[in-house]
Amino acid sequence: MAEQKVAKANGQEVELMTGANTPAPGSAGVQSQLNGQATTVSEIANSTGGIDGGNLIQPDIDEELFAFDAGDTPLMQIMLKAKKVKVDSPEVDHFIIDEPRSKITSTTKVDKAAQTQFILPLQPKDQGIPRVCGTLLVKGVDGYLEDGKTLTPGVDLMLYVVGRDNATNNPIVIAVNGAKAATTDEVCTTPDIPAGTTLIVMGNALYETQKHVEPDTFVPQPTRIYLQKRATNQVVSDYFDAQKKRIPFAQAVIAEQQIKKFKLEGNRTCWGGVKARIKRDTGKMGMQYVYFSMGIRWMFKRELQAPRDWTVEKFIALSKMFNTGEDKPSGGILLAGKNLLEKVQCIDYSKHPEIKISVEKNVIGWDVTRVHTVFGDFDIKHDPTLDRMGWSNSGALICLDRVVHYVYSQEHSFNEDVEGEEAKRKGIITWDAPALKGTCHIWIDGEGETANPGYVMWEKDTVPTGKDLVEGCVYYFMKDMPGVAASAKAGEMWIYKNTKWEEYSAELLAK
Repeated sequence: MAEQKVAKANGQEVELMTGANTPAPGSAGVQSQLNGQATTVSEIANSTGGIDGGNLIQPDIDEELFAFDAGDTPLMQIMLKAKKVKVDSPEVDHFIIDEPRSKITSTTKVDKAAQTQFILPLQPKDQGIPRVCGTLLVKGVDGYLEDGKTLTPGVDLMLYVVGRDNATNNPIVIAVNGAKAATTDEVCTTPDIPAGTTLIVMGNALYETQKHVEPDTFVPQPTRIYLQKRATNQVVSDYFDAQKKRIPFAQAVIAEQQIKKFKLEGNRTCWGGVKARIKRDTGKMGMQYVYFSMGIRWMFKRELQAPRDWTVEKFIALSKMFNTGEDKPSGGILLAGKNLLEKVQCIDYSKHPEIKISVEKNVIGWDVTRVHTVFGDFDIKHDPTLDRMGWSNSGALICLDRVVHYVYSQEHSFNEDVEGEEAKRKGIITWDAPALKGTCHIWIDGEGETANPGYVMWEKDTVPTGKDLVEGCVYYFMKDMPGVAASAKAGEMWIYKNTKWEEYSAELLAK
């Protein structure tokens, strides 16, 4: 006879399925795991701890021992608190619109010439950013006073976009404060602009009666997200249910353990699930798809190689990287593995009284360690799931406002009789997936893997060479680096790309 138990947990009735014929040990070695088996008197009798078929009692049970622990599944709690988006398909196109670019780079040299208009050579991906009537500030190229003869050191040259070259799609520009052939001229001549010059995208400038300009075009980049259907259920026999006067604790204990197991496994899926879709022959229901959702571990656009030793300077650098990119977050939380958490907590902050550390209650209701830096605040919390998945030296710096919870089928429970048996089945079904919006989030990789795309805090005073010099890697210099460039100062990020160094403009690297 199949046997089942109905229990209440947090005011909701749920059903629980216990383990195999021979109880398996849990993480502490206790033989209490009866996975895949209905809860019956005979099955429970196989458990250890003095409980058998004729003595179903618990002399002294800690009511909080099996209570739900939201702190043990923080990522899932974040997902449940995130903006919920109801969808009508288990396959979702998740769109990311990055923050507008503020910098672009010229590709080839512009030679000084007498003509007033010239083509500004840009990379294909940058050509559409400067719009007609837009202005660009040319860093490192000095402008002139209105007479067009007197150079103004330190005052950058500004360009005005007047058209677009049909052959190359590059913008056609004129200098606003450049050199003039004669002081009475209304327009300036073409200046010298070196290859690799950084140009800052400024606001547009319209003529007196103008009101129409080219529209800005934002092209969101879609990523296909699969929503994973998960469930937990229990089968409890009517006979076992009838014993509840003798064992009033049993239903709650089993229910809470079952739900906690469901949440813990779901939390691991939220972290490290692999995106996939397979067909399965269900027999009488025919061929159906099984969807596997992608864990957010694989969604980060920025991955930082964790320093071997954390210092105040490196911690401030992390805050700077998180808060000053193109995508400005509204605060964040660092979900950390135990080893990373220990290293961060052991930093000597005594020489930096401006950094404030306090214990606060965040918007989700957790007690967190809040760190205040000049670049912004973020909270720190331990996520035990990272330890269980082999990421105890790693962590994720996440902006809570940029987490989305896609829901295809709202979480619901069911309660039904088992056909042909004196037993009941109860369960919980969810069909959802988390996703990250924006590009501010940072994965801190401390497991000795090669982060891709890689961000490295470089603390030596020598230029990276040999195996330390990686094509496409972004280096955050902790010290001035004149060997890279005269302008490579401490606190700046530079990228080694196409066998040469250039200042990193915070654009995303392709995965």
